[in-house]
Amino acid sequence: MYGNTLILEGVRASLATRPDLDIVRLDASLENLSEIIRALCPAVFIFDLRAVRSDFQLSLLQQPELLLIGIDPESQQAMVWSGRQEAAVIAADLITVLFPKNAH
Repeated sequence: MYGNTLILEGVRASLATRPDLDIVRLDASLENLSEIIRALCPAVFIFDLRAVRSDFQLSLLQQPELLLIGIDPESQQAMVWSGRQEAAVIAADLITVLFPKNAH
């Protein structure tokens, strides 16, 4: 996870209740963030849309197995970089985006 908004912290806390997930929070002050993400090999990268530049997002898209989910706290939307846009009003909505077959 990347970003420091209150809504992103709520998403992190909600996802942390799932024992099948390992959640890593990345600090904005880290250098070589793209390289760190590549080394971690995450399945999903969740970030505040306002916290990262578009060229950074494009560099992450070069990892074909990585699902990018940008959260916009103002509009309560989650942009999934598969071309879909999903409403993310509550954390359970994000669980549905991440795990469409196993949503509770």
